[in-house]
Parts: sequence; C-alpha cells; structure tokens
Amino acid sequence: MKIFSFGEYISGKPFKVLDERKMRASAGIMFIFGLFASINGFILSRYEIIPYIMGGFVLNFMIGLFINPKYSPSMILASIFVWRQSPLPIGAVQKKFAWSLGLALSSTIFVLSLFLQNDKSYFEPVCMLCLICLLLLYLETAFGICVGCKLYQLAVAIKLLPKPKEKPNCMGDSCEN
Repeated sequence: MKIFSFGEYISGKPFKVLDERKMRASAGIMFIFGLFASINGFILSRYEIIPYIMGGFVLNFMIGLFINPKYSPSMILASIFVWRQSPLPIGAVQKKFAWSLGLALSSTIFVLSLFLQNDKSYFEPVCMLCLICLLLLYLETAFGICVGCKLYQLAVAIKLLPKPKEKPNCMGDSCEN
C-alpha cells in the first residue's frame, strides 16, 4: 500500500481502483457543505462563508489528488459512514480526472469568492459555478453518475487524453460501448 497513490491495486483487477461507496459518500458530504454555503451566500446574503467552504473543498481535492484520496477529509468521514458496507471497486483513472475537475472548479469558486466579497453585484459567476458544483455532486451522490468520468471517456475517445492500458470499469458498467 503506497501513501502517494490515487487508488490501489486489488486482486482480480488489472487497474487501480477506489471504493465507489466511499466516493459517493464523499460526494454527498461535499454536497451538504456546498448546499450550506450556497444557502448562506445566495439566499441569506452571507457571502463570507463561501471562501471557507470552498477552501475546504480545495484542500480536500488537493490531499486526494497529490497524496491519496483516503487521507482527504471527506473520504475519512465517508469511511466512517460506510464502514460496514462491502467495498465496490471502481476504476481510479476516471475518478482522478473527475477530482481534477473538482479541484479546478472549487479553486475557481474559492478565488472568485475572495475577490468578489466587497462587490456583491458581481457574485453571479460564483453563484452559477456553485450551482454547477452542486449539480455534479448531487448526480454523483444520488444516481452514481460521475460527469467527470464521462468527460474523461469523451477526452479519451477524441484523443485529448491517452487511452489507458487497461479499460477500467465504471459504475454499473456504464463505460461499456
């Protein structure tokens, strides 16, 4: 078991995997925090909470991507919630791409929310990005639809990214043609 790795090899799988149950629980945890930030910011006009929550997201994604997802705060908490459930291995390569998109999105929201704190009239871009983030987290949590994974498949299909050596599995075999 490596400390610096996105996913791990298990017997019977020729590619790195993650536990889909933990990934979905992690997305659900982030969804709750994102919903809390959005309600405070865009309904109650308490914008100052957004940089804190998004900063947490950025840190969560950075730990997951550059160290190991199992050490990210949302995954640690997710592990507690699903500890009695059997693992459901899922390909790690597409989840890494999805988490990279999550890092880019949360970093953008974080930076914009810092700079736009004093001018509320320009907060619409942050609001739209937050809604996109919430939608993506909701789809992952509720339906197991990883939009980032689908974008990874598209990027490989149109040759923006190299084709992986082994075709990793996707939730519900949705990678199959």
